[in-house]
Parts: sequence; structure tokens; C-alpha cells
Amino acid sequence: MNASATDAELVQAYLDHVRVEKRLAERTVILYTADLDKLQANAQAAGVALRQVQNAHIRRWVAQMHSGGRSARGIALILSGWRGLYVWLGRQGLIEHNPVQDVRAPKAGKPLPKALGVDDAVQLASHVQADDDPRLEARDRCITELLYGCGLRIGELVGLDVAASGTARGWIDAEAGEAHVLGKGSKRRSVPVGRAALAALAQWLAVRGDWAKDDPALFIGSRGRRLTPQHIRVRLKRRSMLAGLSTPVHPHMLRHSFASHVLQSSGDLRAVQELLGHASIGTTQVYTRLDFQHLAQVYDAAHPRAKGRGPAKS
Repeated sequence: MNASATDAELVQAYLDHVRVEKRLAERTVILYTADLDKLQANAQAAGVALRQVQNAHIRRWVAQMHSGGRSARGIALILSGWRGLYVWLGRQGLIEHNPVQDVRAPKAGKPLPKALGVDDAVQLASHVQADDDPRLEARDRCITELLYGCGLRIGELVGLDVAASGTARGWIDAEAGEAHVLGKGSKRRSVPVGRAALAALAQWLAVRGDWAKDDPALFIGSRGRRLTPQHIRVRLKRRSMLAGLSTPVHPHMLRHSFASHVLQSSGDLRAVQELLGHASIGTTQVYTRLDFQHLAQVYDAAHPRAKGRGPAKS
């Protein structure tokens, strides 16, 4: 590559390189082109050639994109395209250092876990699908009650056996009203099982024998084998749709709902941490944000001064 090449010629040579030699997909090349057009525009506005761009320029442009509302993921993708160009320029001997080196996109904010409202959660748990096989209905209702009533992970749920044993990963002591599960990091914990879940469990156990063979699993299919997580996801999604909920429900959503609703009622973050089996209180603190959302909704709906809540207009 000629050392006197213009910025546009450098960019075009690089795009030819990724298209022909690296054989990147045309869609990827189009995205790279847009990102490098933005880089050229920034450099031109700053009065520098691409080969004169410094680390400070890149950091300033990242800050401008961030303040302009560009997502952290979007910025990371743009930086990847810019970084590739400068790596190539370095290999061509056209620059001495890569100005994008060590520049990272802003950290993406952790999205809040999705949780059902109390009414929706109760509606889902109480739903009866009368035209289903009674055994399916009993099993699926029991699964729903345990996921929502105990905050179990799906792996903990499928690992439950009918009875305690030396090889069981988990089981339910109905007399004591406790579920014993094997959580993340092979850590065991016990969680309370409420009356509704215990009643659903009794109904399921009354008909489970129709399918039972030699598998010790609590939750089995019609062939007598332990259910997989995927099977439970499909059944729960179906149940949520039939129950009239506006959004498909997945197992972890019920765990989030359990945590959010317990925290809303008790305010005891440490207790929620223990119930969920979180090793760190920091992991549980996300539910304080959910709890604030709930409080804000209650305030908006109930307080006479809440309407139009927001910054005062001058």
C-alpha cells in the first residue's frame, strides 16, 4: 500500500482485504463500511488524517457516541471495525501504534429480570386446563406451583426425585413442607414449600403411578422418564398462553417473580438471598430495583399528587 494513499483509498483497500482475503460475508462488509465512514467523518471533523488519529481521539468519539444514546453493544461493534482497520494498517507498516488499542466500550447496564405481577402469577398457577389429560394437568400445575412458590431453578426442579436417597439430587419432604435441592456449585439448600404447592404435589403424586416405571424422578413424561428442561419450558409457555397471560412465561421468570414478590412483602433481602441460593448478596440486589418499580407503580396509581410525575417544567 502506497504511503501517500488518501484516507478513502486506505479504507477501500482494507474493505477489499476483508472481502477477498478474509472472505467475510457481504453483510459484514456493509456494516464495516458504515463504521469506517463514521471514523472518516470523525477524523475529518477533528482535522486529522486516519493515520494521525490518537487514542484520545478514539476515547472522545466513544464518549460522544455514548452520550448520544448509542448502546454499549453498538459502540463495541463499531470499535471492533475500527480496531480491525488499524491492525491492518500496522501490518502494512503505515502506522506505529493502534489508537484503538485498549479502548473499550462502556459497560452495558444489566437488564432487569422480567417478573410477573402478583395477579398474573396467581392466575397462571391457578389455571386449570380442563381438556388436557388429567395427569398432564396435575403435573404441569405442580411444576408451576413449585417454580413460583419456591423460586427453584429449572435444573433444581428437574433434579427432584420422588423420595430422598443417597443418590437423589433433590426431593420434597411434604410432611415438613420443605424442598431439598442441589443448586449451583453443588450447594444444597432447603426452601419452604407452601400449602398450594403441597396440594398440587399431592394431586400429581396420586396419578404419577400411571406412568411410573423405574425412574426415580418426581416429574416424568408419559413414557415414565425424567422430564428435560426443554420439555418444561415448552409446557410452561403453552400454559401461560392458555391461561390468557399477555407474555409467554419461562421458568426463570417464575423464579424472578417469586423473589420480587417475597421482597415486596417482606423487605428482607438477606432472606431472599437464602431462599434463592445466591452466594453473593450483590446478585440478589437486582430485586431491589424491581421492588422500586413496584413501589413507583403503586405511587403513580394511588397518590393524588402522582399524576404527571417527573421533572418540573419551567
